[in-house]
Amino acid sequence: MNVLGIETSCDETAAAVVRDGRQVLASVVFTQTEFHAPYGGVVPEVASRNHLVYLPEIVEQAVSKSGVGWNGIDAIAATYGPGLASSLLIGLTTGRALALRLAKPFIAVNHLEAHLYAPFLSKSTPDPSGVCPFVGLVVSGGHTCLVMVEGLGKYRLLGTTVDDAAGESFDKGAKLLGLGYPGGPEIDRLAGNGNASAITFPRGRVSADTFGLSRDLCFSFSGLKTALLYFLKDDSKAAGYSPADIAASYQQAIVDPLCKRLVAAAQRVGAGCVVLSGGVSINRRLREQAAKLGKLSGLRVLFAEPQYCLDNAAMVAGLAGAGQGIKGDEAWSVDVNPNLKIGFR
Repeated sequence: MNVLGIETSCDETAAAVVRDGRQVLASVVFTQTEFHAPYGGVVPEVASRNHLVYLPEIVEQAVSKSGVGWNGIDAIAATYGPGLASSLLIGLTTGRALALRLAKPFIAVNHLEAHLYAPFLSKSTPDPSGVCPFVGLVVSGGHTCLVMVEGLGKYRLLGTTVDDAAGESFDKGAKLLGLGYPGGPEIDRLAGNGNASAITFPRGRVSADTFGLSRDLCFSFSGLKTALLYFLKDDSKAAGYSPADIAASYQQAIVDPLCKRLVAAAQRVGAGCVVLSGGVSINRRLREQAAKLGKLSGLRVLFAEPQYCLDNAAMVAGLAGAGQGIKGDEAWSVDVNPNLKIGFR
């Protein structure tokens, strides 16, 4: 089964063709970073306008590179949430139009659930059924959450951020440090030459159970940004450290709670495997520390390949090809849902 996937939840314009949920025949992503960099963040109107301009060409490229042609496409899948409403609408409408034109089934996919599936697009990764139950950490510019995955389609939210997402914290920290956008790669690059123990920035804690979730599995990063702000304003403190040391210490304050809570969540639910995905999971320090803690805790640690960490359509097509997503009549009537939660429709 060859599924054409479309992803336009934020500012990445992407299309991919995946066979039987695992074999990526083609994956094309157009990154809009240059359009949003002057603003220091994603501008919804700019993102949706560029989806309109570039998506037709991106879809054509994906089908051409796949080698199966339009006649070889068996189904169309597109993200319907969460994300920016105006951006989601472009991909969802395009997917339905193509499905109508080709007389093929249409499948609406949850963006967060697609991220959880991303590690299984790698040839070296076993089938999801071989590692379930596992705990997934989806960590990106807009999302930071811990999810118990009992099996594909069986998800339970264990923890989430109560304020900023980890990727947002990287972007805000980079801006304070005078670095470029997006902030994550910039801080990761600079931190490579720094001492992560030079400065002790706060590790955000949640004071009470929230959203019906245990506080010790939830995240808070807003205070970290404020701590960096006041640190940099105090010349008597900041002058004693190199930019690399500051970046490394700030990065460590984000990585520590991510890894600590990931391991704690797996131990609490008795999972033997943890999975990391989302744009922030590319971060070198996060990968290094997660792998180390996993080994010490006896946990199997799986990462999405870098090209499938950032928003992409291969994870959308893959999840749909694995039998997940909204199908049938409901897929044709479901609306975009900017606030869609994992495990819900």
